[in-house]
Amino acid sequence: MAGDEDIPGKRPTIYDLARIAGTSASAVSSVLSGTWKKRRISAQLAERISRVAEEQGYSLNLQASLLRRERSRIIGMIIPKYDNRYFGAIAEQFEAMARARGLFPVITCTRREPELEYEAARQMMSYQAECLIVTGATDPDRIAELCAATGVRAINLDLPGTRMPSVVSDNFAGAQELTRVILSRTHEAFGRRAPLYFIGGRPQDHNTRERRRGFMSAHAEIGLRVPDGNSIVRGYSADKTAAALAELGIPHGSGVFVNSTIALEGFVRWLRAQSPPLELRFGCFDWDPFAAVHPQNVGMMQQDVGAMLSRVFEFIQSAPNGAPTVEVPCRFRALD
Repeated sequence: MAGDEDIPGKRPTIYDLARIAGTSASAVSSVLSGTWKKRRISAQLAERISRVAEEQGYSLNLQASLLRRERSRIIGMIIPKYDNRYFGAIAEQFEAMARARGLFPVITCTRREPELEYEAARQMMSYQAECLIVTGATDPDRIAELCAATGVRAINLDLPGTRMPSVVSDNFAGAQELTRVILSRTHEAFGRRAPLYFIGGRPQDHNTRERRRGFMSAHAEIGLRVPDGNSIVRGYSADKTAAALAELGIPHGSGVFVNSTIALEGFVRWLRAQSPPLELRFGCFDWDPFAAVHPQNVGMMQQDVGAMLSRVFEFIQSAPNGAPTVEVPCRFRALD
């Protein structure tokens, strides 16, 4: 019977495996390289060769090992950045939660480049990923079309789309709450009730739009109109943020809503360069423990990565109908 023999003392060759499996060396080679379907080798023979190879301790490549299972157990994620606490936390927790469920996570960084996002998704398909988590993609619907064409399930995370389920933060409510706090603390510190400045983000980005909407709503609640010039939305880049602030000329005693910890880096760099020092009050949408110690920071809105990923895995376990968008509440972290 195949697999009853052991080959002591050395790594087995494909000729050894062929002899035990009762087939040719070329058939073994095709199965181990993942090209067996092109040669019209039967699934039954491919299964037998794979089983023999495993029993003999032969190192199978990824494609060959997938033959032994109905499912690959691979789950992919594309992510825009690693050097950011929010996306870094997503990647780390995603890996841990996937492994706890018996899945093998594969993550790649796409730097917010549409073509790189699409190519990364295509490569995930070639590795037979069962599901793809599309995080912060610039064009999630295009990726959804690719996944649908190949029969791979996909879920948007952080930024929503219209063709597959999405899990995002409640950016509107979070920004509204943060804006209220900054307005209040700026008034307490300087005795003036004036519109805040909104710094960072991309105008076409869903999260930025929703945060600006919450920002404007909090102002409207107390009868304040925000001048058009108070919003600087030129991307998340720290360098672009610092350059834009240098042009703006924010006055002493102002309040600032900083949209993301990436923009916060540029904001703090600009603030430290002011001479004489400028007194402000600011808050940031998302959490960074180092920024929390800044004396002019009044609070930060932290996105609930764990809760968002839990909803993602619920969608993986039980696919919803259509393309619903789930909004997960954020957590305000007050600073003394």
